[in-house]
Amino acid sequence: MTQSLAAPQYMSARQPEPGSTPTPDIDIREIKTFYDSVYHADAHASQNNEGHYQRLFRKLGMHKGSQVLDVACGTGGWLKVCHDHGTGVSGVDLSDNAIKVCRQLMPSGTFHAQPAETLPFEDDTFDLVTCLGSLEHFVDPHNSLREMVRVAKPDATFVILVPNKDFLTRKLGLFGGTYQVDAKEVVRTLDEWQSLFQSAGLDVAERWRDLHVINRHWITKGRIYTWPFRLAQSLLLAIWPLKWQYQVYHRCLAQQQHHRSASSINAH
Repeated sequence: MTQSLAAPQYMSARQPEPGSTPTPDIDIREIKTFYDSVYHADAHASQNNEGHYQRLFRKLGMHKGSQVLDVACGTGGWLKVCHDHGTGVSGVDLSDNAIKVCRQLMPSGTFHAQPAETLPFEDDTFDLVTCLGSLEHFVDPHNSLREMVRVAKPDATFVILVPNKDFLTRKLGLFGGTYQVDAKEVVRTLDEWQSLFQSAGLDVAERWRDLHVINRHWITKGRIYTWPFRLAQSLLLAIWPLKWQYQVYHRCLAQQQHHRSASSINAH
């Protein structure tokens, strides 16, 4: 059954901040059409990044029974890894096609086909909230982040993967963005992303490289004559400094929790 774009209106749902960017239905509907008819037109479960997701799960130290929300979950590759480790899983994505795959893959999970700007969950629900390579495509990233903070538990971890405007290959004019620019794509510098996170109530506790491209599937994607370039790019990312990376992971904490953690460390 197709989910409505209109999110259930919980009494505690956060209202848009004064002066924040509005979220016109028409913009969201146009973006949704792109994802259903182009990006996820042939949606299916994929294990191409399973090894990367397994390493991410181990790094985050999540436990069986933890509640995980992935915002813009796609076809659920990351959530499937979490599910197989015994966590509860929930996801939202604009694409009906992608959400259908998630429901088939993880029948016990909770999935909604709708925008991230108003999440259909109660306050203080999740131990981990992730948004992996999608925030740059949101109509209103600030309010989407505020919603993530609202539905997370006070001591929750947030993991957000975003593209870097200072990616060296981009600055050399050799990369112009993903083909999702046809829908919407706003790329920021790492400092600009950090400012956005802070404005939404999140402090960055840790950052690290995204090295999911160091795998055979990514290197051999596309025409064969591009493979040597893709191999070189993947190897360079492993040694380039953070400021030159294509995408960067940010582990964040809600600002009040981050301050409590810092105080605890200083006390010892």
